[in-house]
Amino acid sequence: MAVGLDLDFTTRVGAGQRSGFVLLTALLLAFLFARTSARLVRGNVRWFPGNVQTAGGLHIHHMVWGIFALLIAGFLQFALNPGEPWIEVLAALFGIGAGLTLDEFALWLRLEDVYWSQEGRESVDAVVIALVFGGLVAFGLSPFDIEGAGSWTAVVVVAAADATLCVMAVLKGKLVTGVVGVFVPPVALVGAIRLAKPGSHWARRRYAGDAVKSERALARRQKREGLRTRVRDFVAGAPDAP
Repeated sequence: MAVGLDLDFTTRVGAGQRSGFVLLTALLLAFLFARTSARLVRGNVRWFPGNVQTAGGLHIHHMVWGIFALLIAGFLQFALNPGEPWIEVLAALFGIGAGLTLDEFALWLRLEDVYWSQEGRESVDAVVIALVFGGLVAFGLSPFDIEGAGSWTAVVVVAAADATLCVMAVLKGKLVTGVVGVFVPPVALVGAIRLAKPGSHWARRRYAGDAVKSERALARRQKREGLRTRVRDFVAGAPDAP
């Protein structure tokens, strides 16, 4: 009986991981497709059909189709709980919806069209965080990595310490580090002890009267910002000049 339960658990975990990888792949491809489409429209490429508009001229953002895909995939998964291969099909549909929706994260966060503005870069950050978080879960890592901690006291202490470090990393403007730190505590520790990014909540509160730390943080950001900006512009397109 125990062997049968173990085999069933292993089978379910394997199917879940496959669905997770399918979802992440679909999310990434949908995001790249949406960004490529938007850049073709922005560049007035003649052969590209352009935006989806109603007869009255209303532009339908691709996050609308993403929301529909999320709702359909989620409802069918909960209502039918299908086996293979339909669970992978629904995972792909959910990933497509997530990619289309997160590509316009900055728009539904602000309720205005900031797609090609500097604020629109938040959409790219949201996709990166979703891919990192989803990838870690799909690889089977546990949040806070506390499975072998032992007693409940040890579990609570480890989880609380890791959560504190993750929050510190996020307050320092290191969102990806904070997300990864949930699964890999040493990463959260590195993010918590290193300098905060200029403009972050931590920097505004803690570096206001410390010129040395402020200058070091600004110098570090300027050193890395060039490469990060080039990568972002290559993937998502450069924002409009302010």
